Amino acid sequence: MAIKRLEISNPEYAQPNTTLLTIHSSHINRRQDVSVYHNCDSKQDVPIVLLMHGVYGSNWVWMELGGAHKVYEQLKLQGLTDFVLVMPSDGGLWDGSAYLPLKHHGDYEQWIIDDVLNCVIANIPQTSEKSNVYISGLSMGGYGALRLGAKFPNVFKGISAHSSVTNLDDLQQFIDNSISEYQCEFEHEADILYWIQKNQSKLPPMRFDCGTNDSLFKSNLALVEQLNELNIDFVFEQFPGGHEWPYWNKYLAKTLMFFSKIERT
Repeated sequence: MAIKRLEISNPEYAQPNTTLLTIHSSHINRRQDVSVYHNCDSKQDVPIVLLMHGVYGSNWVWMELGGAHKVYEQLKLQGLTDFVLVMPSDGGLWDGSAYLPLKHHGDYEQWIIDDVLNCVIANIPQTSEKSNVYISGLSMGGYGALRLGAKFPNVFKGISAHSSVTNLDDLQQFIDNSISEYQCEFEHEADILYWIQKNQSKLPPMRFDCGTNDSLFKSNLALVEQLNELNIDFVFEQFPGGHEWPYWNKYLAKTLMFFSKIERT
């Protein structure tokens, strides 16, 4: 069992509709945190949205810097499908783990795919093994969402990403450690396009967006061109804005509405 120990917040003291989990994981050999927001009209089998953060952040940033729960509540008033928002730490390695199965430093992929998802399903009553799972993220988390969504198409019903790092060279502009330290056992492990091509026939619906003033905008356009060459079905949108929380707060709505549309169809 990858989960060694677990602490769960007391609803009497936690923020409304919020559960905090601290999971001691054997995949990464450390304790890490997950924030879960669960204001749902439905009581069972509610779909899960994984929201993955970028470098420097942790489980709390999507709510406390990005207002993800407030975006969700506003959209619920407009008829959004119920979701449970699951916001995990990336595992706490360096400036960011990139959500990769690293050769020498821990399996941050299985921390998400195994520990986080199974722990949420076991401990958040509104969810179950029947809950559809969606994945999204920003910056490094956008990279994680695109790569994990493409690598595990049977796990996820939809993929959405904002201001995405599209390759490890992109990541280098944000971190102190050398990209050479992000070594994986499999030579193509970190390559988003490898997994998209490998699982092309099984990919879930996919969208991503980027701000036109973002330092990653050109890399996102390059990914768009590569996906078009491979005849991959996807949606890309560009909006005014940079690599910043006001952008992600505003366009998270695009992700939630995209997933809601999938749920309804």
